[in-house]
Order: sequence, then C-alpha cells, then structure tokens
Amino acid sequence: MTTKELLYIQDALDHEKYFQTHCQETAAQLKDPELKACVEQLEQKHQEIYRSLYSLL
Repeated sequence: MTTKELLYIQDALDHEKYFQTHCQETAAQLKDPELKACVEQLEQKHQEIYRSLYSLL
C-alpha cells in the first residue's frame, strides 16, 4: 500500500470515528425512542465502516 493510500485510510478512519462519536452524543440527548433508535443504528453503521477500513491496514 502506498503512503498516499495509507493517509487516505487514516483520514477515513478519523471521519468515521468522528461520526460515531457524534451519533453517540446525539442519541444520548434524544427523548423520542424512534429517533434515538435511528441515530443508534447510524452509530452502529459507522462503527462497521470503521472496522472495515481498519481491517485494510
């Protein structure tokens, strides 16, 4: 893997971690159970994407 590709993956990992954290914080503030469940699903999806990207390293 080239240095440029590694940097791209690191950048993507950072973004996915940010989205995951942001979803966690948002879900903790929501009162509506349906909306909270939706945001929690988004958090899980970002976690899956993070793991997929991490496995490339």
